[in-house]
Amino acid sequence: MCILFLAIDQHPDYPVIICANRDEFYARPTQEAEYWREQPDILAGKDLQAGGSWFGINSSGCFAAITNIRTGIQQFETKRSRGELVTMALQADSPIDVHWLKENSDEYNPFNLTYGHLNQLRCYNSIQKRQTHLTDGFHSISNGALDDIWPKMAKGARSLERLVAVNKMIDGDELFNILKDKTQAADVELPHTGIPLEWERKLSSIFINSSEYGTRSSSIIIQNKLGAVKFIERCYDDQGNKRGQRDFQLKVSRQ
Repeated sequence: MCILFLAIDQHPDYPVIICANRDEFYARPTQEAEYWREQPDILAGKDLQAGGSWFGINSSGCFAAITNIRTGIQQFETKRSRGELVTMALQADSPIDVHWLKENSDEYNPFNLTYGHLNQLRCYNSIQKRQTHLTDGFHSISNGALDDIWPKMAKGARSLERLVAVNKMIDGDELFNILKDKTQAADVELPHTGIPLEWERKLSSIFINSSEYGTRSSSIIIQNKLGAVKFIERCYDDQGNKRGQRDFQLKVSRQ
């Protein structure tokens, strides 16, 4: 998962709106979002290489999503897969809380984990070893700290804010349009995350499309004030073309 945009209690009818892109190498085997056969309370996509996930929800209304943090520091293949944190956070008997994360997060390469019930979301940053509760407002989470002012983070958050301000009904297509933006930032606006300039440019757009790596799927979650949740996932081929969509609806309690 590369980027998430969230609107928390900003729309009178939809207290939670989440839209996100998963960026990954095209060759990495992936299962599209579905209820997991071995854990039927979990609705998520699955990484078939390491077995974890990047974005999902369970039948109780608990949500989890992971983004990598780019630091310029070497990543270690011997560390545990970050995707398993999403799976763990969605399990009914999950051990994950801020104390567990502080004790165990060094076993993984750097990450942001957004997790919790839809109405009590928080974000844990493994480098800072700090957890932040997501307050009412608009938030963006990508490969740095929560609400960093990277161009694509700021642009997506502003687009979501404008959409919420003028629309009585939130339409999935309009959220997907935010996630499909391929505009790259100017060089002077690029963050410096320890990767070559060519890759900083490629990764500076909300939707990424390059020869080997890019946006594999976009996901949205919309919860209305009665607790009904809509989960939609769109998948893309290596040319950035839509190749499928899955729609799910579930009812969760408001906490």
